[in-house]
Amino acid sequence: MDHPSKDIMFTKSRLLEGKRIALCVCGSVAVIKAPDLARELMRNGAEVFTIMSPSSQKLISPSLLEWATGNPVVTDLTGKIEHVLFGGKGGVDLVLIAPATANTIGKIAAGIDDTPVTSLATTAIGSGIPIMILPAMHGSMYRHPIVSDNLKKLSSLGIKIISPEIVEDKAKFPEISVVVEEVLAVLSKKDMAGISVIVTAGPTRSYMDSIRYLTNSSSGKMGYAFAYEASARGARVTLISGPTDLSPPRGINVIPVQTTEEMLEAVNEALSKEKYDLFIMAAAPLDFAIAERFEGKISSASQLTLTLRPLPKIVDTVREKSKDLFVIGFKAEYGLSPEDLISRARSRLLESGMDLIVANDLSGPLTGFRADTDEVYVLDREGLVLHIPLSSKREIARKVIDLYIERRG
Repeated sequence: MDHPSKDIMFTKSRLLEGKRIALCVCGSVAVIKAPDLARELMRNGAEVFTIMSPSSQKLISPSLLEWATGNPVVTDLTGKIEHVLFGGKGGVDLVLIAPATANTIGKIAAGIDDTPVTSLATTAIGSGIPIMILPAMHGSMYRHPIVSDNLKKLSSLGIKIISPEIVEDKAKFPEISVVVEEVLAVLSKKDMAGISVIVTAGPTRSYMDSIRYLTNSSSGKMGYAFAYEASARGARVTLISGPTDLSPPRGINVIPVQTTEEMLEAVNEALSKEKYDLFIMAAAPLDFAIAERFEGKISSASQLTLTLRPLPKIVDTVREKSKDLFVIGFKAEYGLSPEDLISRARSRLLESGMDLIVANDLSGPLTGFRADTDEVYVLDREGLVLHIPLSSKREIARKVIDLYIERRG
């Protein structure tokens, strides 16, 4: 019978389904983040096993981590040879040391095995199991030249170092979502290596005066999900993003824009500078702009009549500029039946020259711009290719990119 704590498995996605992760924790105060990290990995499908250093047990109880993961916690090496069980051939898929102290980092770099964490790290290195290390410590320790040298040494061995957030002169745990994305990147297949991708995301604005503007409620979540997925699979990604509340993805070239005209200019400039293989138009740029912009702030007592002018379609310009570019577009509607949604998407696909189009309805309670999930229909020029039922936007990105990889051969 499964531990009750495992009832959160797959509640966000199946992106880590079948993956076994050894979460190693050390004696940094950032260890308080470990239960949240474990739970988020589980929500995305991972099975998590916790290994604790002696000093970490002074800060957080092993019972809490057993509750968090639903699995027994390793606090000492016993006759079960836990470091070989998890770090040997056929063990876990990933060893994630988060948080890692300067002490543990130095010991791993020197090959010293005197805690369950360092012994597991040594065994995993010898077995070729991927290892990720997230340093968390005071800024003065993180800047120590020998700590820096140790991190470089571990990196040269193929160990992924997750950069901490430097806040208040401390190397702190970044947002949990950032760590999960780093894990996804390490565990993803690299079938997009050598592929260059442009992704557009978010809304655009048309300003009425210096502070007021016309826009829509796009959050950018779908476009960012595609950027993350392509990058995790080895692609070189340029993300052209309208204004969103989302943090810029690590390791991705982000070009911020505000208006549809700026987005179009950024796309054209990127295509002029180098060759891209794939263009994913997940943004929701305005189709119309306010014809006349007033400087300063219009008095609230004013009576206004605003004239809107049509804006160029980005896909039309892209098709003129690059005939060979594989284009994935989106068609968002509101309150349509699946049949009508698919029909409108197909018409848009054929008239625009896209290769694939992703159609979605914004009216559902768990779908649309600001939701983390969506239900979509993917079409090519022959008709419906794939229906993706309600899923996380990152899972949708994975399945749509799978279709692109199939067609690319």
